[in-house]
Amino acid sequence: MDDPNNPEFSLYRYNPSLAAAVIFIILFITATSLHIFRLQRTRTWFFIPMVVGGFFEWIGYVGRAISATQSPNWALGPFLDQTLLLLVAPGLFAASIYMQLGRIILATGGEKYSLIRRTWLTKVFVTGDVLSFTIQAAGGGMIAGGTDTSVNNGQKIIVIGLAVQIAFFGFFTVVAFVFNQRLRRAFNNTAMVAGDMCQKHLNALYTSSILIMVRSILRVLEYAKVDDAYIMQYEWFVYVFDSTLMLGVMVVFLVVYPDDISAKLRESRTQQLESR
Repeated sequence: MDDPNNPEFSLYRYNPSLAAAVIFIILFITATSLHIFRLQRTRTWFFIPMVVGGFFEWIGYVGRAISATQSPNWALGPFLDQTLLLLVAPGLFAASIYMQLGRIILATGGEKYSLIRRTWLTKVFVTGDVLSFTIQAAGGGMIAGGTDTSVNNGQKIIVIGLAVQIAFFGFFTVVAFVFNQRLRRAFNNTAMVAGDMCQKHLNALYTSSILIMVRSILRVLEYAKVDDAYIMQYEWFVYVFDSTLMLGVMVVFLVVYPDDISAKLRESRTQQLESR
């Protein structure tokens, strides 16, 4: 829905690619289905937000595919679908990542090496995640007004939400790194079993955090209209710096799935119950 009274206003600055949207629909459905399979088989319930984020991704690209069939007279509904769902999906990925660090700390018995107490760690970062999610959703809702004013105000609010996400993710990365370094120094060569098991998961956290951070920074540049003549007018930015990176997050956690952490925690709880 372009404003006929304002030739400068347009939902897209390019004609969305149907082929690219369909490719990523297929890729995200595949990745989400694999996550559902592993989630059910291993009972790694804290990865439910990752699965929901996967649904948001492929449904968002369905909206983008619909828009591609409507060029250049785009309806507002599919545009909002892809805008909102693709915007907030990484926040759901982040929720699972935050919860995973808490479980790594518990599995290694290394709470004393964390900058934040384990009982507070998930609460702090998930609260920040929910705050970012809510702000971005509110900004996306304002864009639904479909006028220059509402779109501009919505984009400013989205930038604030993304900035909150970047700030919390940056702090989370520091907390994870400090914990990792303290843990490695504390374990001696005969006590590295738990540390070795969790190191691959910490590496997965670092990798996924970098992917989400890069994506969020590029999204800030997009919504802040930095270099408006280029970033906003070429669709490949979306697919390189959002679609591919978020698919990468899902793939990372398929390759390094945290089911062994969940299994270790269940084993520990069973042993505690048997020893009573």
